[in-house]
Amino acid sequence: MTLSKIIPRAVLAFVAIAIVQVVAGMIVAMKPVAIPHLALWMLLNLAVTVAALTPVAARAEWRGWRLGVAVSAIPLAIFSINLIESLVFLPNTNLEWGKIFLYTLVSAALSVPVWAFLFGQRKNAEDDHYHPLRSQSSGELAWKFVLCDLLYVFLYFAVGAIIFPYVKDFYATQRLPSMGAIAALQFFVRGPMFILLALSLTRMLGLPRLSGALVVGLVFTLLTGAAPLLIPNSVFPDTVRWAHFCEVTSEMFVFGAVVAWLWGPSKPANAPALQEAA
Repeated sequence: MTLSKIIPRAVLAFVAIAIVQVVAGMIVAMKPVAIPHLALWMLLNLAVTVAALTPVAARAEWRGWRLGVAVSAIPLAIFSINLIESLVFLPNTNLEWGKIFLYTLVSAALSVPVWAFLFGQRKNAEDDHYHPLRSQSSGELAWKFVLCDLLYVFLYFAVGAIIFPYVKDFYATQRLPSMGAIAALQFFVRGPMFILLALSLTRMLGLPRLSGALVVGLVFTLLTGAAPLLIPNSVFPDTVRWAHFCEVTSEMFVFGAVVAWLWGPSKPANAPALQEAA
């Protein structure tokens, strides 16, 4: 799909999903939040999200509803992974986590036909993208998965230590679990989930090893850090929010890029979707 076709579709996706989110907000009623210019911030969040998902939708080998479900599931999966940590780290907040999750779920479900219609109708969608899981032996699957999981935990604590002076006063007001419990949460729950998400993006993009790593890292950065933390919220003071913005965007770019590179095709011939372009 050429750029001249992708850009109009991305704009239409932005408009359509903006309407979808309004409808979702009517279905899942929540308490109003007193944030200045909230609607504009949410549109900015949506613009970043659509910009990150558009190349994924444009390059994926799937068509129709399967494509719509796959693309819509990405932001839902990221929100769900982050929700797990929010419930652990922010027990003293009065946010309606259940309703926020339901709103996100409804928005994702209503977004499926948008992505399916705009990007899933093309006849020249690729059918032979590189499969990062199927292309590995059982031994490779094991050591690469464990290595990526350990990398996530390392980045989580290393980058977190850098921004800790800026957030320690805020988290002193929360009831945090022990360091062991936090490490276990990252290693056994969030790390594996992020690895699977990165591998899904690697397959959907179908890019060579290096370029695929850079794009997956960028998509991770936009969806996990930039989009959600751009919006002012009633939980994080601005100093804390921007500290986490810097933390998550840098950490997740490195993590996503390393996972995609490590699991990516070692030779162009192993990425059939790109052989003609090579």
